[in-house]
Amino acid sequence: MTRPLIAVPARFSATTSALRYAAEVNARALIEAVWRAGGEPATIHPADPAVTDVTARLARFDGVLLPGGGDLAPHRYGAADTHDSVYDVDDLQDAFDLEVARRTLDLGLPLLAVCRGLQVVNVALDGTLEQDMGGPEREHRHVVHPVAIERGTLLERATGAQKAEASCYHHQRVERLGSGLTVTARAADGTVEGLELPGAEGWFTAVQWHPEDTAHEDPVQQGLFDALVGAAGGGR
Repeated sequence: MTRPLIAVPARFSATTSALRYAAEVNARALIEAVWRAGGEPATIHPADPAVTDVTARLARFDGVLLPGGGDLAPHRYGAADTHDSVYDVDDLQDAFDLEVARRTLDLGLPLLAVCRGLQVVNVALDGTLEQDMGGPEREHRHVVHPVAIERGTLLERATGAQKAEASCYHHQRVERLGSGLTVTARAADGTVEGLELPGAEGWFTAVQWHPEDTAHEDPVQQGLFDALVGAAGGGR
């Protein structure tokens, strides 16, 4: 049986010793989670959307996974200044990811967005980000904490839960919601941890955490990848 083909935009990496050069990569845990779900993950090159047709590139795929990564350039969401904590900004990565988010939603392709991916979708739909969440009381880096999931959402159906233990690594969060988006999960401090787009043509959910970190041992987290691949399989 043919596995649904899931596009995963690559992340630029300055150092990759095994390859001897800078590289385009994706986290092994993320790829393995898609594979366990029955999908065929395919890393795609972040080419300049001004000179390549992203819609045409995505048309061959059955679904899309927008992964984590560095920060979006603050000017992408209208900020006049850049906080000192903003890191790993890449203009080409930003332009490509934002176009992938817009075109995937336009095409109605199933879309799962993870961490930076959630922020990309929010900005693509004219939302904004808090550039830095501040001190230890709002620290979401290298922690696993509970998130509350809204009932009746795609996120609840995918995870089968109303509470999940989320592996987080982020210092930014949603400030103003993008057009049409609704919050599907929050941390105890109110941080937005999940987003959906009611009325979207295709299956779409986004989480601020990294489900791939624990998906190999937590069915709640693996359920997100299962749901993405299941939705993508409907096109076969």
